[in-house]
Amino acid sequence: MAQALRPNTAGSLFATDGKPHPLQDTLMAVTFALGLLSFITSFFHSLHLLTSWAGLVALATGVYGQWISVTTRQRFGLILGLGAAGVGFLIGMAHGGLFGGIIS
Repeated sequence: MAQALRPNTAGSLFATDGKPHPLQDTLMAVTFALGLLSFITSFFHSLHLLTSWAGLVALATGVYGQWISVTTRQRFGLILGLGAAGVGFLIGMAHGGLFGGIIS
């Protein structure tokens, strides 16, 4: 009855290997937070600088996080953050871009 001693995490979407991964978890949290910020601020035309820069930084941290991610849970959070960051970044670029109004 070895299966009674260890939980079955093979089918779980948030499966983890039971080891700490502080760098990967931090990258996931930063990507998700900045992606969410970029997505929400993309609804306001005058915040295009914040939107595009937050989206760009979130895309960079998310791509690096995907490269070094270890578990499915990390990859799932990174993909959610990357999707929000991508939408926010593109809308921010359409509203004026990274340097809109500062550099003509």
